[in-house]
Amino acid sequence: MQFNVRPYVCGALGRIDTALLGKLTAAGPKVWPALQSDEAALFSSTPLPPYHRSGEAYAFAWGERRPKTAEEDWITVAETYETPGLIGDDRRVALHTGGLGLVDVYYVRLDDAVYFSSLIQPLLTLVPIAIDWSAWASILQVTFPLGEATPYTEVKRLPGASALVWEHGRLTTERRLPRWLRTEPYERWISPQEIVDLLDHVYSEYDGRPLLVPVSGGYDSRLLASVAKARGADVESWTTSPDDGTDTDIDFARAITRELGIPHRVIPQDPASYPSDAMEVARRLEYLTPHHAWYAPFAKEVHGAGRILVDGLAGGPLLKNFMVSGAALEARTQAERSAAVLDSLSLGRPSQPFLSKAAAQWMEETVREQFLATTSMFHGHRAELPLSVLHTRTVRGIARSAVNLVGPEASFLAPFIHPEFFDAALSVGVTRKHQGKFYREVLHAANPRVAALPSTNVIKQPLRRVPLRSAAAPARSYSHRMLEVLADRIPALLSDEMHEVIAGGPDALTRFNGWNDRFWVRGLVLFGLWLSDFENDLSDLAPPF
Repeated sequence: MQFNVRPYVCGALGRIDTALLGKLTAAGPKVWPALQSDEAALFSSTPLPPYHRSGEAYAFAWGERRPKTAEEDWITVAETYETPGLIGDDRRVALHTGGLGLVDVYYVRLDDAVYFSSLIQPLLTLVPIAIDWSAWASILQVTFPLGEATPYTEVKRLPGASALVWEHGRLTTERRLPRWLRTEPYERWISPQEIVDLLDHVYSEYDGRPLLVPVSGGYDSRLLASVAKARGADVESWTTSPDDGTDTDIDFARAITRELGIPHRVIPQDPASYPSDAMEVARRLEYLTPHHAWYAPFAKEVHGAGRILVDGLAGGPLLKNFMVSGAALEARTQAERSAAVLDSLSLGRPSQPFLSKAAAQWMEETVREQFLATTSMFHGHRAELPLSVLHTRTVRGIARSAVNLVGPEASFLAPFIHPEFFDAALSVGVTRKHQGKFYREVLHAANPRVAALPSTNVIKQPLRRVPLRSAAAPARSYSHRMLEVLADRIPALLSDEMHEVIAGGPDALTRFNGWNDRFWVRGLVLFGLWLSDFENDLSDLAPPF
């Protein structure tokens, strides 16, 4: 990982133990001091000047977008620029996340000090390595951890719109309501054309800079490509296989880019490289999600492209009720609504039991409690449904491709989370967005000819079946090795049926062709890789079920 456009940072606040701080700074990428005082320290892999400095007061930020002048409060910086930062003076120091928490801030608390880092791994030199079973429950069931959880008991992740504060000799945690919760976004009857105009305005900040818009067959990418082309931007488009067994995205993308007159390139994927890609992505994403192995060849090409990647992050929840089911829309109680959203976010039932009954029951109860705690601040809010998806799946799982695989080597632009666009899209009621009606109107306003082309959002129309890279012989061999690790080290996790499959060798995995089966396998394989990588550091693997 090369920190070219976003620096690696680490540091501490509180009653800092200089020996522990030295251990932290030596454990990760090479860093230089940006700030050093008795109660706050900040180190960065590249020069990191403060965006504000006056007397004893200072303010730093290290996201993709950063303030140029001082703001009134850290939450303003967080929600406007979606950047973490450190803001302080001689009385108070606050380490804060972005409003959504896209760029990770990990920390451990030791006595009266907090030690923090952009990466988990350096923090593991400060604390014993112990498994956080609740984190793994959510990684397996919903494909990402919830709340502050990481795979390690002692290492936490600071959620969006939160800060760790040192003041009056005490460490506290501040959780603030971001702008989209402080002011409930009542229906403003934003028109589809106004949505397109807002996207055009977002692009204006990047005039003169070459853009790369990955086009699949869906709504988000064709909208972003259409608006960029209409603005006259220097834009290219790339597509790669999502490894879904159809490659419909590639065929649809060719039609879209041909209609727009945008240069188009297809990034190939080699089944033989799947194991190395899967392991590299898992380790780089610090074992937080089984997603994105398919994205590895694409991300590597982006690093050398010299273009800003335009990512459709958050478009689905904001514009087309993605992961918001009819059951969630029709729910009459808060409990029913929360259960429906969690059901949409969770993997469906596999074709056979993957987990033991005790493990499955414990996992469902644990994840339900975590999800309710994580989304409780949205309960009763008019935009509760999309916000619940945005603050969980979007930030913790899906954003990893742009934030941690493309970045920090290359810059990415996420137009849908730009403050003006975000607020406008969130104000559109969920009933207007139901079944994609509003989004189709937006696409028509942007480019009616492109809007009329086939889309993977409407119906899967496979032109042909293609072999899954993640189910080819090299992938089966790798997956089987990792499943054997699980079966050996935590046998109580798996069902008797799954133990039989593993005993049957790599080719026994060919029975798992369905969508849910594949994702259950990927989650368990990720868990097996983590256990394999940390086998010399883990002493207690007794499960709580």
